[in-house]
Amino acid sequence: MSKRAVLLVNLGSPDSPSVPDVRRYLREFLGDERVLDLPAPARWLLLEGIILRTRPKHSAHAYASVWTKDGSPLIAMSRSVQRQLAAQLGPDLPVYLAMRYGSPSIASIVGQLAADGIEEVLLFPQYPHYAMSSWETVVVKVMQEVARQAPALRVTTVQPFYADADYIEVLHAVCAPYLAGGYDHLLFSYHGLPVRHLRKADSSRAHCTVTADCCATCSPAHATCYKAQCLATTRALAARAGLDPRRYSVAFQSRLAGEPWLEPFTDHELERLPREGRKNLLVLCPAFVTDCLETLEEIAVRGRESFLAAGGVQFQQIPCPNDHPAFIDFLAKRTQDWLKGGQL
Repeated sequence: MSKRAVLLVNLGSPDSPSVPDVRRYLREFLGDERVLDLPAPARWLLLEGIILRTRPKHSAHAYASVWTKDGSPLIAMSRSVQRQLAAQLGPDLPVYLAMRYGSPSIASIVGQLAADGIEEVLLFPQYPHYAMSSWETVVVKVMQEVARQAPALRVTTVQPFYADADYIEVLHAVCAPYLAGGYDHLLFSYHGLPVRHLRKADSSRAHCTVTADCCATCSPAHATCYKAQCLATTRALAARAGLDPRRYSVAFQSRLAGEPWLEPFTDHELERLPREGRKNLLVLCPAFVTDCLETLEEIAVRGRESFLAAGGVQFQQIPCPNDHPAFIDFLAKRTQDWLKGGQL
């Protein structure tokens, strides 16, 4: 029997909240052609001429506000997931962890897989939804490194699991205690994307943003439509939790200026909801499986401040799955499906 392993890949983080480390991280992250999908010269000019001159200092302050004694919250939590999954799977199926940006790099971990004699690997991108700037860039980078360093390595990739019944159970397990505590409104806040990315991911060029009510109209384009998948997650969890449609809504966070992004915007909703009498707010961020800067600082700190300043009374960010036992069980179950030759 061939030697097998699991490879978890998450977003990544700077090595420290220092300005030089944050600048180095942002250069790699925003230099990815699937994140800033501009022609190379334009991407370089925007990145080096504008973004990296101003943003690292601001981002370093934000990272410093969430940094822990164990370092980056995302890295520390991802390592906890790796350890717990490895303990559940047993010593014959090692679990490796890489980051798309920063350390440990995909290149270094693919090299380690080769050195350890791994012949088959289950690639498990830690993104529930498809987007070329998240799930796709992980898969492409892993396959590039496999082709370069370990061409005999066989890779099976877990597909986006945004509406997988088992994953919806994970979200419900995480949310249930907060939903039981009482609230006026639940805001599903997903990471934003430029609208252009949706159109670019639609190979037909005839559905996304073209067909009326495109996300609600069944289409093969939904296999690569981030927004349609976010809405599918929302519908599935709302059905599982028995949510009142009048007491939840969807928004998108973390936009950049300069072009249309998915709407409504989370920061605008956090100011609007208190004016409509929604004073006790829960916020769930289902685009992330691990709490990170976008949840711990953008939502739990700045978002909370905005909501309270607008007249809100109670604000709670529901944690991401992180290393919740239900999430570890989900990862283990998908791994067992792979071992049995099932559909992923």
